[in-house]
Amino acid sequence: MRFSHTIAVPALAALLLGCTFTGVENTGRVTDKEVQRVIAEIEARQPASALVPWHDSLPAWQPAKRFFVTDDQVRLLLDDGHDGYLDTTALAGSVITFQGLSQSPALQGTAVDILLEHQHHKLIYHTGKSLDAIPASFSIPLLVDLDMVSHVSRQLARRTAYVKTPVWYSLADSQMVQGRQFVGVTINRVEPGNKVLPLRVVFTAGDQGDSAFVWMSQPGAPMTGRDFDSMFSLANPRGAFPDIDDAHWTLIQHCQVETEMTKQECRLALGAPKRTSYVPDQRGMREYWYYDGGAYLFFVDGVLKEFRK
Repeated sequence: MRFSHTIAVPALAALLLGCTFTGVENTGRVTDKEVQRVIAEIEARQPASALVPWHDSLPAWQPAKRFFVTDDQVRLLLDDGHDGYLDTTALAGSVITFQGLSQSPALQGTAVDILLEHQHHKLIYHTGKSLDAIPASFSIPLLVDLDMVSHVSRQLARRTAYVKTPVWYSLADSQMVQGRQFVGVTINRVEPGNKVLPLRVVFTAGDQGDSAFVWMSQPGAPMTGRDFDSMFSLANPRGAFPDIDDAHWTLIQHCQVETEMTKQECRLALGAPKRTSYVPDQRGMREYWYYDGGAYLFFVDGVLKEFRK
């Protein structure tokens, strides 16, 4: 059985709000208005981000500003002046530097061109927009701002935190590995990431001393679920669940379950089920949680009685 490795939204809300979830309740239809009200309430009660956001708009860029190239496809976005340099050069993993701005004719007036350099070769990124039409959050696709990486690294390097996701990646080959959730780690460094998530956070787990990394979005980015506050906690999540005994907490950290665990414990361990069903009978309330691959959990009155991996 392969369970989802991400923490479900209800479980995350439990961590943030200290709520206890009792599973699927027999309620009427929930309206969109009610959903938005609950979301707004949760967001209003969440603590401020642990990281200072990154702000560096295009007009503030200084010459020699450095960018890490995440993918060779960036060559399709750049202009090399038709000298053929981009046709024969691998850019992924290298650094491009900012040289300045210029203007070129556009359909309506002029547009800003971003002048770049790679190994003494001049490159151009055509924005197609005037300077005042470029948003403050502008970034060149497939490039990671190394000033932003340094900004995050200064805040996190050598800091202790608790990782919330068991989806870890190997330092040797960047392949996904089964990690542990809610364990204390020491963040070793922050590196440029990939074309989707621009940060790679490298850490060492305190319980077994193994090292790995996770991909993360930059602070202040609109992407949710992969920011620092979704991936890590500065406080030990264990304290939010004093009623869970140590044996069950260890199972939760390893994304495992055993009979007699509560629904709350199972949800923390495995995340939200894909589908649920429940029926009352003479023994009590019988409830099934279904996961991918035919896996299921079977509860009686909120206690796990049977499961299939």
